[in-house]
Amino acid sequence: MAATRSSKARTNLLLWLGIAALWLIFDQFTKYLIVAHYQLYQSTTVTSFFNVVRVHNYGAAFSFLAGAGGWQRWFFMGIGIGAGAFIIWMLCRHPGQKLFSFAMACILGGAIGNVIDRIWHGYVIDMLDFHWSFLSPLFHGGHFPAFNIADTAITIGAACLILDEILRVKRTAK
Repeated sequence: MAATRSSKARTNLLLWLGIAALWLIFDQFTKYLIVAHYQLYQSTTVTSFFNVVRVHNYGAAFSFLAGAGGWQRWFFMGIGIGAGAFIIWMLCRHPGQKLFSFAMACILGGAIGNVIDRIWHGYVIDMLDFHWSFLSPLFHGGHFPAFNIADTAITIGAACLILDEILRVKRTAK
């Protein structure tokens, strides 16, 4: 019985690590294409509200600490590596919790993708540029800060974590 549980946990863990790897591969592939085909700040209009662009982010979300002088590269790499190790530990402890583990896998894949950028380039490559006029009071020209597939994975993971917690609280309240 314990061997079956251990085998199932290992299978679940491999599933979650596979999902993280898919996010990582998709992220790195899109970044490879951008670097291969776009110069810095080059942009292609796709729709009236979306452009593909090449920008470099030396900071974190919304370019937080981008102009900090270089130390932030190592700081964010350390956070990413630490978060990755913690997430793997959490996946080992809770591989059967599907929504929670899916969320962790998304965050893991995204975090590793951005850490790889910091290691190879010293910055994160962003390429998805959404813009709407209603955002003009918040963002220059209505352009939401450019982001990448890794950021998308992290955001999806964070949303799933929130949903998982809401569902957990609802279950325990009954």
